[in-house]
Amino acid sequence: MKKVYAEYFQKSKVFLYPLLEIKKGVRYVPIETYIAWEGVCELKDEKFICLYSAKKDDAYEKFEQDYLVNHKLFEGYYKIEEDKHLYVYDYSKFKHDLDMFIAGKYSKFTLQTKDKISEFFGDVGTIADYIQSYINPEGFHELYAENLGVSLDTIEQVYELCSKPDINKENLKLKLSEIDSVKDNSLTLQSNK
Repeated sequence: MKKVYAEYFQKSKVFLYPLLEIKKGVRYVPIETYIAWEGVCELKDEKFICLYSAKKDDAYEKFEQDYLVNHKLFEGYYKIEEDKHLYVYDYSKFKHDLDMFIAGKYSKFTLQTKDKISEFFGDVGTIADYIQSYINPEGFHELYAENLGVSLDTIEQVYELCSKPDINKENLKLKLSEIDSVKDNSLTLQSNK
């Protein structure tokens, strides 16, 4: 890793999607992921939402059955448009990790979560290096201090090497009334927690 990555990226796609344990390299990946849905579920509801864009042909339906709707954490499906599909998962079993994610304390994820993220991204290449610097930052402080032109002491005090998630960008802004159809929905409109 020769430089630090400074652009904003969808943090839930990097840190939370691997918890579904869908292997990297499958044909379909979500175009966006979210941790809240305005008017439907809040951060405290501990949901993970994946938006896919794909024509519902035989290949996609097989993928959907194999990986999405039969997943043990699956809660609901929403057809947004003909080729846009939304899947909601219950992430309450990852409460600690979700809390750390929201706080931007990626180094405080549980060891199990760090292992799943590491396994997903592998251990070779620039992306793998970035991910390791985010979840295990101590070995990267000097590199970041040098690249950012700040003191090592400053980096060590901040400790985390990846910015907090932008909760506004991690919040799906789509009204239920705008959705074509709802199928297999067990999600309530408002949280009862």
